[in-house]
Amino acid sequence: MKKITSIPLLYFLILALIFSCSSDDDMVLDSENDNDVEQPETVSALNLSDYDNGSRVMMQAFYWDVEPRFEWWNTIAEQISDWSENGVDRIWLPPASKGQSGGYSMGYDPSDYFDFGEYNQHSTIPTRFGTREDLESLIAEAHENNLQVIADIVLNHNSGGGLEYNPYRERDTYTLFDETHGNASGMFNRNYEDFYPNSVSEYDPPSLFYQETNLDHHRERVKDWLWKNENSVAKYYKNVMGFDGWRFDYVLGFEPFVIKNWLDEVGGFAVSELWDGNPDVLRKFIDETGSSVFDFSTFYKLEEAFDRNDDLQILENDMLWKTNADKAVTFTANHDTEKDDDENNVIAAENKLKAYAYILTHPGYPCIFYSDYKNEAFQQPIQELIKIHNSLAIGDVTILHVDDDEYIMKRNGNAENPGLILYINTSANNKRRIVASDWENTILMDYTGNSAFQPKSENSGNVSIEAPANSYAVWSIMK
Repeated sequence: MKKITSIPLLYFLILALIFSCSSDDDMVLDSENDNDVEQPETVSALNLSDYDNGSRVMMQAFYWDVEPRFEWWNTIAEQISDWSENGVDRIWLPPASKGQSGGYSMGYDPSDYFDFGEYNQHSTIPTRFGTREDLESLIAEAHENNLQVIADIVLNHNSGGGLEYNPYRERDTYTLFDETHGNASGMFNRNYEDFYPNSVSEYDPPSLFYQETNLDHHRERVKDWLWKNENSVAKYYKNVMGFDGWRFDYVLGFEPFVIKNWLDEVGGFAVSELWDGNPDVLRKFIDETGSSVFDFSTFYKLEEAFDRNDDLQILENDMLWKTNADKAVTFTANHDTEKDDDENNVIAAENKLKAYAYILTHPGYPCIFYSDYKNEAFQQPIQELIKIHNSLAIGDVTILHVDDDEYIMKRNGNAENPGLILYINTSANNKRRIVASDWENTILMDYTGNSAFQPKSENSGNVSIEAPANSYAVWSIMK
């Protein structure tokens, strides 16, 4: 009798253990025992270079307060060929012209838009990043390796001018920019009439930085110098310096027409920093400007799902890439988020690779953060994910399963490309789940290398896949 009664008891104990690992009612299989799974005999991985889907990624080629000072352009130039070989097609540079902080400036305090490290002002000739010659050499190296170079453009505010009496503010302000006051190039000299308020404008758009020197884009001479004239900032950067596109800084500080007019004048790839997690706000800006935007809606959903709420069901919510994938530049970190004191504005390091696995398998144009790529623990996984992104990440998205600690998504591929299945697991246990694939009677493998399991799909397409504890796997067919 003991043997008869003990078997059901053991059975129920095992079931209780299995169901405690997931919040749903589907079976999560034990990945420790593969004896019941038919193992492959003669199969091999796909050559992902045979499945070029035309997609690439952008590299943010800096972090805050880069070192060594005065050598950054040369430091980047040495890495151009590696980035090109690993699937990058654009590099985003920091603001390249002289800022008020001179040799310590990261460029976001622009003083002279035309000093790329050749004039002695603000106590230095080179910028923090190097000389104009260094920059021109970097751009040439990028172009030789088929990489576009994206200029970071700060249009909201200026800094580093001289004092002058400002009748509109009835006091002295640092609004005088000329050859001896922060604008040694002599191009786009400015005074108080070019900043809010002035004889043309009283309205001052929201400005968090240098409010006394917030440029008024309604003034014709400001438009002329920024994008209209042949020697404007836009045309000089494009036609003389060789920049291929634009990253617009802090666009909340001025009206959308500025970006639209700039792009109508000179064109080029553009992405705007509209720091707002509401996808509808981002969509409205895209419609008004024609510019891509950094997809803060996805960034914050990833942070909420992995960090703040520890619930992957949040990934079912609305995000920009779901409607405007061609204008959504997805990311997991940038120079601002990584130095932000608010933990809700940062994706924790232990969740970074899972976040990269998400953006590099879903639609959108992923941007890789330099410091993450250079992290020894992250570089190879990111490189593998970029290979997957540039090859198998194609086709419509179908969510196959989601609960608090599991997210499984399928890219449906096409007639020439098998697509992929992403499995993210945030639990402390290995997880295995049966899902519906489009692959019949086919051996699968994890192309990230995180799992050595090689399941075989059934005639129906159903297949058992797994993801290691607190990790991810990207599944596709073998040949």
